[in-house]
Amino acid sequence: MTKSEILKMCDHTLLRRDMDSRDMRLLCDQAEKYKTASVCLPPHFVSSARKYGGEKLVICTVIGFPNGYSTTRAKCDEARDAVENGANELDMVVNLSMLKDRYYEGITEEINSVKKICGARILKVIIETCLLSEEEKITLCRLVSESRADYIKTSTGFEKGGATPADIALMRSHCAPHIKIKASGGISCFEDAEEFIRLGAERLGTSRLVALAERDGLC
Repeated sequence: MTKSEILKMCDHTLLRRDMDSRDMRLLCDQAEKYKTASVCLPPHFVSSARKYGGEKLVICTVIGFPNGYSTTRAKCDEARDAVENGANELDMVVNLSMLKDRYYEGITEEINSVKKICGARILKVIIETCLLSEEEKITLCRLVSESRADYIKTSTGFEKGGATPADIALMRSHCAPHIKIKASGGISCFEDAEEFIRLGAERLGTSRLVALAERDGLC
């Protein structure tokens, strides 16, 4: 794959707590320049990014981020606000407390409640693989497959680990064919990105690849 093809599969991401409006505008400008799949930014900046980038910009934001233990009602309120502000895609953190309690029905209900608000917009479910056993990863692959979500996503990038090749391979093996995979966290070079894609990822969450493209003068 070419670097340009890989960038088109990236959610160009900035979720730093201290980012400001200048950071937001730069993120949007870079996304347009490199034709990334979307820009992924905090809910606070969704409305501003929509006004700045217009309808041509695909905006992704996060729900229940980064811990996932908000109530279902709170996540639904966040999702509704994001949609009203112009978000096209939502990345929601799964409730790992429900997983540990084996309240599997609650996980599926929560995902579907947020998806109902999304409508035709894309919903990605972040499972935070670095905190899970292999059995728990497989369980969440099944639950996401049984839900109405569009993607399963490895990581928030705010925990001790991010995407690994082994996790992408496992997720592709245990998710239904219609569930797409997003690898996120720790993707530091185009070679890593291409490996994740080869293993089954259809979207990448990263900011480093655009930084490398800028450094190398890729247009």
